[in-house]
Amino acid sequence: MNLILLHDNDFIDQKRAQLRGRRFEHIQNIQRATSGDELRVGKLNGLHGTGTIVSLDSQELEMEVQLDQSPPDPLPVTLLLALPRPKMLKRILQSVSSLGVKKIYLINSYRVDKSFWGSPLLQPENLNEHLILGLEQARDTVLPEITLCPRFKPFVEDELTKIAKGTATYVAHPVAAAPCPHNLNKPTTLAIGPEGGFIPYEVEKLQSCGFIPISLGERILRVETAVPVLLSRFTP
Repeated sequence: MNLILLHDNDFIDQKRAQLRGRRFEHIQNIQRATSGDELRVGKLNGLHGTGTIVSLDSQELEMEVQLDQSPPDPLPVTLLLALPRPKMLKRILQSVSSLGVKKIYLINSYRVDKSFWGSPLLQPENLNEHLILGLEQARDTVLPEITLCPRFKPFVEDELTKIAKGTATYVAHPVAAAPCPHNLNKPTTLAIGPEGGFIPYEVEKLQSCGFIPISLGERILRVETAVPVLLSRFTP
């Protein structure tokens, strides 16, 4: 945890916050902080800065907070991700949040198991839990926005053109001839399929919206590996 992320209900006044639970235990047991120590903190969807511990016992701590720095710039990529199995999704959410993606659309695909859409993980509070872990790792404060799109065809036909307007558009496809670009210095919408990739019909539908199929070469990667590798290509 490289950033202690504070929520509105942690503040007892404008410049003081109290912590219990997971974050308190991390500060106490991992960082081994004591009264007077200064920690890196940030407010969810706000600024970051420092927090100085003013009191500490076995149950909670209180800190004086000074927030005066902006969060890092977001990655200018909107991610369309075919819904992976829940265990994998947890890891992917942490990765994309750490890398600075702020708009994520979890979409359906022929190869997405229908049962995945009934997972408790898709409840907003559970999704946010894993996004926050990514923010803490990267010293970011701005929570990504996730939209669930359980019907592929209506999403592509009715919503995608508006979502991708004014951006470069790519679909990762293992057999695509075009290589993934490097350091593309403009907003991008990137579609990544499930294990096994999008089926030809889905690739064609995305192409009809202007998406260019790209690949990472001959090696076929698992989705949880391909996502951060692809996103790293679009890092300024």
